[in-house]
Amino acid sequence: MTTTYSGLKTQLNINIDKHLNDGFAHLTHYWQNQRNGNGAYFKTYAKSYLSQELLNEVSDDPDQLYLPIKFDVPFPPPIKAKFRFVDLFAGIGGIRMAYQNLGGKCVFSSEWNNFAKKTYEANFGEVPFGDITQISETSIPDHDVLLAGFPCQPFSIAGVSKKNALGKKHGFLDETQGTLFFDIARILEHKRPSTFMLENVKNLVSHDKGKTFKVIKNTLQELGYTIYYQVLNGKHFVPQNRERILIVGFNNDVFKNRQNFKFPILPPVDKAFKEILENKVQPKYTLSDKLWSYLQEYAKKHKAKGNGFGFGMTDLDGISRTLSARYYKDGSEILIPQEIGKNPRRLTPRECARLQGFPDHFVIPVSDTQAYRQFGNSVTVPLMQAVGNQLVKELINVNGKPLKQSCSVSPTI
Repeated sequence: MTTTYSGLKTQLNINIDKHLNDGFAHLTHYWQNQRNGNGAYFKTYAKSYLSQELLNEVSDDPDQLYLPIKFDVPFPPPIKAKFRFVDLFAGIGGIRMAYQNLGGKCVFSSEWNNFAKKTYEANFGEVPFGDITQISETSIPDHDVLLAGFPCQPFSIAGVSKKNALGKKHGFLDETQGTLFFDIARILEHKRPSTFMLENVKNLVSHDKGKTFKVIKNTLQELGYTIYYQVLNGKHFVPQNRERILIVGFNNDVFKNRQNFKFPILPPVDKAFKEILENKVQPKYTLSDKLWSYLQEYAKKHKAKGNGFGFGMTDLDGISRTLSARYYKDGSEILIPQEIGKNPRRLTPRECARLQGFPDHFVIPVSDTQAYRQFGNSVTVPLMQAVGNQLVKELINVNGKPLKQSCSVSPTI
């Protein structure tokens, strides 16, 4: 007997807002991995959560744990996977989408924000685990690629010399203690994936006079990875100026310096902002007279002081400023001009999704405020996929054939 994911949720009367926790994360991860060898990582807690939280022991059948499931979600896992990956600091799944498009199977995801989890589940049929700092590296399945769009929290290496950092066993852990990069490092050290891709803001390179990035580079190299990094701009794929650093690494024990990785040659910048606009937009997205007056006065005040602060009126034939997580506050960095006599408007959530390269069948199940935060924090999907394509080529070609960890997964729709 095969059932659909949506049918199973209906049968079990699952209100997803009540199940954005690690228990349901175990269950959804088990359902997605029960037939590819990774189910053992999740089965015990999945079974317990199903029995204790979802089933009426008198009338419901615990065999639901083992049903073959067709994932009738917008972005189901591939029928046959070329490689396995984990999605850390997953957000709403932009990097996952890129690597699924390349034939990868996600075997583990983690994200602390419940609103982001809700969007992730609606699109991928899986609730990510929570705070990665509380998750043991031993509970994460084996994988070929580690993916992480990690937040960069400021940290200092004052008083710690490079010699001590590289000479002392696990010294890098001391340097990065208290930062979320530490969690990537400990997972890389334990799981030893063949490759990884990390994404962050371009200022990571210059933060703390370059000391932060120096520690990151040294850490990754000390772990036995050859790394490549470059600042790339999403404007080559979408009409938005969005620069991000991409760090790609190859396990020296696996590749033995045989990789021939190069960052992609990006297409010409030829996108027009008007291409992402919706035809009909509700009046609520037009700025009120009060807000529009405030933004104009604010810009005028700073211009008089010689500052560049102010709203950004977007050239519809050009590209916009960078979409940020604060867009929900007033939309000032990306305003859309309207007909004469009408105040400009802010983007709709769907337009924000398009501006990041998400397809229109990507589900947005949260409020506008949360959607603005989510897309402002997200990645430009086609840029991630372009870099991922270069990484996957090397992954598949090592030793002239796919890696042993490549796998088949359960059928999906």
